[in-house]
Amino acid sequence: MSEQPRILLTGFTPFGGEDINPSWEAVRVLDGKHIGGHRVVSRLLPTAFAESQRQLTAVVDEIAPSILLGIGQAGGRSRLSIERVAINVQDARLPDNSGAQPVDEAVVPDGPAAYFSTLPIKAMLKALLAERLPAEVSNTAGTFVCNHVAYLIPEEIPRLCRGTPEV
Repeated sequence: MSEQPRILLTGFTPFGGEDINPSWEAVRVLDGKHIGGHRVVSRLLPTAFAESQRQLTAVVDEIAPSILLGIGQAGGRSRLSIERVAINVQDARLPDNSGAQPVDEAVVPDGPAAYFSTLPIKAMLKALLAERLPAEVSNTAGTFVCNHVAYLIPEEIPRLCRGTPEV
């Protein structure tokens, strides 16, 4: 019997003096659920540039997801934002949880300027709006740890996933 394919959902630890991070609260409740023939596996990533990269690589190696969705928090946004693009820039207005505060640094030196999502973002938007959820397509994941992870997914993760992952 073949193993059920997995969807990996990641959320982040609180940062910037907050007690919770809504990204983790949103994904942890889905851990273990079965959606579209896939088993959902939720994992908490640290809001720290270097450690999030190490942990993301380790969990992808462990889980071997066929779909990977990174969920993040963007203060001030009033809608669920589906990210279209991740850029090769780290520029932190505040330190991450390990104290790192890169300014105008590449996520991956000599990497492409940006990666576009391979997910059906317009169909996802339509589905969210049909459920009367406030949603939008966003053209920037910012330059903090969420963008860092979003950029790393297509940069480093496909070699570890089964098949061709959706990112």
